[in-house]
Amino acid sequence: MPATTTTAPPNEPPRRRKRRRDDTRLALVFIAMASIGLVTFYVVPLVRGIVLSFQQWDLLSEPRFVGLDNYTRMLADPVFWNAVKVTLQYVVINIGVQTVVALGIAVLMQRLATSTFWRSIVLAPYLVSNVVAAILFLWILDFQLGIGTTILEWFGLGRIPFLTSEAWAIPTIAMINVWRHMGYTALLLFAGLQTIPPILYEAARVDGASEWQMFRSITLPVLRPILGMVLIVSIIGSFQVFDTVSVTTNGGPVDASRVLQLYIYENAFAQFDFGYASALSVALLLILLVVTVIQYRVTRAGQTDLK
Repeated sequence: MPATTTTAPPNEPPRRRKRRRDDTRLALVFIAMASIGLVTFYVVPLVRGIVLSFQQWDLLSEPRFVGLDNYTRMLADPVFWNAVKVTLQYVVINIGVQTVVALGIAVLMQRLATSTFWRSIVLAPYLVSNVVAAILFLWILDFQLGIGTTILEWFGLGRIPFLTSEAWAIPTIAMINVWRHMGYTALLLFAGLQTIPPILYEAARVDGASEWQMFRSITLPVLRPILGMVLIVSIIGSFQVFDTVSVTTNGGPVDASRVLQLYIYENAFAQFDFGYASALSVALLLILLVVTVIQYRVTRAGQTDLK
């Protein structure tokens, strides 16, 4: 009697695969939490500030609608225009020096310093708060007792009034913030450098390109989108400089370092003119929007040369 073999029916359905867990509900929970924070701490204060800019309010009386009076006053305020000029001067110095130095550090970290230790050293100043950094340099650069001015005198350069001179105040504050932020900016650019395929540099070396030629023809074009976004974030932060100025010069001497953010603070919490301070804040918001849009288009931050 021949042996019989059992075979599975041809129409037997395949085994059920294990269903993947649906994380949609969990994702919605996290999105909802972030959205609540965004609305509570950003959207509501923004709308409240815009509404308040059309009112006069001193915290003690009821807000009174004044229409465009705050904006008319702002356009005729010489202190406001001086604050805008001083802020622009700070931004140009800070961003210009910081970007060049940070880009140089990022390239050096990619080419030479592969150790995590050196990257930690570069980031160390960023771990110091703005207030602590400002107090530190306030001591170092003090005209009479500062170790920095004393060293300059040893070298025969004389003592320089870094924080008490109209000519030196803003450049000095800018350099303080360059020291603190250049490591963080360098690490952001260094992360962007890691996305550049090494084969591009290898091909350039085979063609006899120098380091400068590779930097100009490969690094800068491919890094441009990341560099553009870093510049946008850095410029927005620079326009809002406050604590370093408040600790070191408090706007002096003679309004030489009275940046826009400090002027807004003084109107709100020193003079209790919250309506005018809100109008100044709206003006700062508009300036940032215009600068961001122009810079985004000029740097073409949304496009890449990496094919």
